[in-house]
Amino acid sequence: MPATRPLARGVAMVGAGMSKFGAFPAKNSRDLFVDAYKSMSASLDKGFDPRQIDAFYLGNFSSDQFEHQAHTAPLLADAVGLTPIPATRVEDACASGGVALRQGVMAIASGMADMVLVGGAEKMTALSTAAVTEALATAADVAFEIPAGFTFPGFYAAIASAYMHRYGMQPAHLMNVAIKNHDNAALNPNAQFGMTIQTWMEGRIAAAVKKGKPAPTWQNIWDFLYDEAGNPMIAWPLRLFDCSPVSDGAAAVLLVAADRAHEFSDHPIHIIGSGQASDRALHDRTELTTLSAARKASSDAYAMAGIRPRDIRIAEVHDCFTIAEVIASEDLGFFAPGEGFKAAEDGVTARNGAKPINTSGGLKAKGHPVGASGVAQAVEVWKQMRGEAGQRQVPGDVPLALTHNVGATGSTCVVHVFERKD
Repeated sequence: MPATRPLARGVAMVGAGMSKFGAFPAKNSRDLFVDAYKSMSASLDKGFDPRQIDAFYLGNFSSDQFEHQAHTAPLLADAVGLTPIPATRVEDACASGGVALRQGVMAIASGMADMVLVGGAEKMTALSTAAVTEALATAADVAFEIPAGFTFPGFYAAIASAYMHRYGMQPAHLMNVAIKNHDNAALNPNAQFGMTIQTWMEGRIAAAVKKGKPAPTWQNIWDFLYDEAGNPMIAWPLRLFDCSPVSDGAAAVLLVAADRAHEFSDHPIHIIGSGQASDRALHDRTELTTLSAARKASSDAYAMAGIRPRDIRIAEVHDCFTIAEVIASEDLGFFAPGEGFKAAEDGVTARNGAKPINTSGGLKAKGHPVGASGVAQAVEVWKQMRGEAGQRQVPGDVPLALTHNVGATGSTCVVHVFERKD
């Protein structure tokens, strides 16, 4: 099939950067994107002339609801001085950033552009938690699912329940994913939650003592994670620490035709595989323990790249909830069905494991400004493959990496494969 042929023209990433993720009352999405653009510009080994950029694709889920501002792409292009180039906003729910990246890849592979800026931005925290929940719910099937009372924690709780029933996983296995990703985020200066769960727990104890209240009696993080006061149930079996946060943030990468990559970078990262697929709304699926769009998108990306899942050294996957990482690790072919949670328990997916997943901290702890998440995944891959991830750098060589970005409950999935060729 044409979708799985090698790219007709090579595409390389020569710059990547992001803003800090978190809650920033004084900043809007333009401010955040300026931060990301500056970070990206500074990452180029040899610099670049912004006037060479041919097009801009922006991943943004819903600035309309979060900021009451539509038509975001040209506004952000103007904020970084890129008018009059074409600026296009891409919306595919939480996969918006990854799909924007795919649009940039296709623009260069087709020959219509030589240099493309891809960005992602979302400002979510200006709304209340209830209003954010309502806005995110519009990515589901509003006609059938939302009137039945579902929210996204509820959707993924149903997925987790089905997985537990089929494979015997227990809630504690999901906590292993949360612990791992917080451990990684503690080493990421751009993460929203830059601390381990142990540090979080100790901070809660210290805060209680400072206020003259009885100190919690947690002896270890498992006491903390099982306590309603520290880690309340959101939607069984998912607790607070199973859920990604409401976040503000932006990310940006610069793509160029591969034959020009060394004009801008001593160590470009090539995008050699790209796959995107869609699926029915959750209520219409016959299977809840796997995302068919993820299996199809990854299969196409692997075929285009000419590799197999075992060849991937690291992956950034869409862990909006801890169960999502477990299922992603299986859908991508890293582990057999029912084995993903065991791999997390055994440390296989840890930073020093055989298959590191979400070294950035993932959406779970790095943060999840939904339109930016897919692009931020590419930023982490850029840093790891170039050996620039600092304290969270995985050991050894990273010749091949993957990103996996999901929209809603898997109605959209986009997968990219990256290679370092120098």
